[in-house]
Amino acid sequence: MSKLDSDETFELFRQEMNDVTPLSGEQVADIKKAFEPTLAQKERRRAAEQAEQEDANFLSTEYVDLVEPGEEISFRREGVQDGVYKRLKQGRYTMEASLNLHNHTLREARTALFNFVQDCHKAGVRTALVIHGMGKNSKPHPALIKSYVNKWLRELSPVLAFHSAQRFHGGCGALYVMLKKNAEQKQLNRERHAKK
Repeated sequence: MSKLDSDETFELFRQEMNDVTPLSGEQVADIKKAFEPTLAQKERRRAAEQAEQEDANFLSTEYVDLVEPGEEISFRREGVQDGVYKRLKQGRYTMEASLNLHNHTLREARTALFNFVQDCHKAGVRTALVIHGMGKNSKPHPALIKSYVNKWLRELSPVLAFHSAQRFHGGCGALYVMLKKNAEQKQLNRERHAKK
């Protein structure tokens, strides 16, 4: 539609509305309320957002190798230096973030761990503490969340390594987790080395 057509259309509309009397008092509709989402719409939106978040979470809920409540667990990707891994294992890095999975269902723990690792990686956190508990009394199997955390951390690409914590950080009920540098940190590192 050209500007001329638009102007002509508006003029025709204005002429048609010339003898219309605006409503007043209680007859006027509250436009703000008319566009507020209903409770049902809010619930549908929340469910859609949750489903979208769940779709992004690829952590497996399939078969898991069960670990014992008091068992030490560890993992490191190829390329993680021995000295770096040893310091992680000894708890000698500052824990920049922590996640406590006590009193979580398996489903809640899966979501919380996935979001935690993604958020830490985006924020540039390099070492974190994940408290999963020993799970001595968990049903139907002891250490179920611990077993899945052991599996899930291996599935998350930002995770370079993890190891059961020292006693003062929770022992076999917690893990030290080392994360890769994010893109911003890698770029800063390249710039720093290029100046030398």
